[in-house]
Amino acid sequence: MIGSFGGIVFVVRENTVRTIDDLQRSTTARWATHDVLRAKPKAVFIGPGQDTISFTMRFDVQYGVRPRRELNRLLTYCQSGRVEKLIIGGAPEGSGKWYIESVNSTWTYMDNRGRLLVAEATVTLKEFL
Repeated sequence: MIGSFGGIVFVVRENTVRTIDDLQRSTTARWATHDVLRAKPKAVFIGPGQDTISFTMRFDVQYGVRPRRELNRLLTYCQSGRVEKLIIGGAPEGSGKWYIESVNSTWTYMDNRGRLLVAEATVTLKEFL
């Protein structure tokens, strides 16, 4: 097992491939700026911001997954506000849990009956504090 996000397991097995690629993490800080008469503004550190993680997933029937079912599960997590731990390499990412902020999907290949054979999803997670 490579990792997981709740019930979505990232895995490479003999008959199933469900992995993530191009993982990017963004960390921010929160600052306030106060105007000062006849001087430059003063910056004050307020605290850490929410981290964001994004990655892509490829779903292909040749590798034992059903693309439409996989996309629907991601959409359900996103639209229901589900909050889960993100585990990569056996260790949790961040200090707590994450929620899916957005899912952008591309339907790459369909057969002559309209069945989805290959799809990709770009998933953006936001830290839940």
